[in-house]
Amino acid sequence: MLIRQLGIDLGTANTLVFIPQKGIVINEPSVVAISADENKVLAIGLEAKEMLGRTPEMIKTYKPLKDGVIADYRVTEAMLRYFIDKALGSFKIFKPELVISVPVGVTSTERRAVIDAAREAGAKEAYVAREPILAALGAGVQINSPGGNMIVNIGGGTTEVAVISLGGIVAWASVRIAGNKMDEAITEYIKRKYNLAIGERTAEEIKIQIGTAIPLKQKEELEIRGLDLTEGLPKNIVITANEIAEAIAPPLKDIIQGVKAVLAETPPELAADIMERGMLLSGGGALLRNINELITKVTGVPSFVADEAIFCVAKGTGVILENLDLYKKSITTYK
Repeated sequence: MLIRQLGIDLGTANTLVFIPQKGIVINEPSVVAISADENKVLAIGLEAKEMLGRTPEMIKTYKPLKDGVIADYRVTEAMLRYFIDKALGSFKIFKPELVISVPVGVTSTERRAVIDAAREAGAKEAYVAREPILAALGAGVQINSPGGNMIVNIGGGTTEVAVISLGGIVAWASVRIAGNKMDEAITEYIKRKYNLAIGERTAEEIKIQIGTAIPLKQKEELEIRGLDLTEGLPKNIVITANEIAEAIAPPLKDIIQGVKAVLAETPPELAADIMERGMLLSGGGALLRNINELITKVTGVPSFVADEAIFCVAKGTGVILENLDLYKKSITTYK
């Protein structure tokens, strides 16, 4: 099979690659390991994430995207080249066309940086599409209908909130708080309450295993290991799901403020549609337990987690690739 097109969900935490008629073929962390002395790329993706918090001085690990946009151009280009080559495998006869996700609030300069990096990494042509549009398409929403649809895409670096009607975005907010800020909040909470230092990966595992947006009636516990900051020695403690709910309450409050701000800007007719249809949650952050219940409780608008929420943006790139002429008004390219 000759591969001429790729869709890339270029996320702060993870990068997913979609091939038409094959589906998602790559889902790896957006992490790159570089040797400090030679400035040479040593590992990308899963292999590089394994090194987080474990590297000697001569190896540095980078997350080249910050808040959904390129923070380090050269490292992003190397990462894109790796993912493109891995997706194409031995079928590298043609340079592929790419559709790449970007945050809804991205600037023209940031868009241009993504397109230039993709071309330098081996793309024939690159288009960028805004994440809420892609998430809606990937979730099966008919975005070209006149009714209002509200999407809340909670990723690693940003939460993208948008009301979509007639194929365009009517009201939006890009909140630079998402899954990574929840991890940081867990780290700080455990440090403050237990005087215990834990790593980034441990915080993420805690969130996945016992994280909840609303306190639970039943008690759930998890034993974790970290470094006692008083003794300077490894130590095990047991934490509860309700402690994690307390820890991540501040970032969740900021996310919901973004949702409320978009609802306040939404025209009355579209707001009525959203009340009837509810809002759709996508992205990895939507998998946090009970987050839809919290949003419904605070806003009064029914909220639902999309099927395969973590894959919605990547699947949306596939929809655009299959209907490129139809969706060209929704995407951007630079000649």
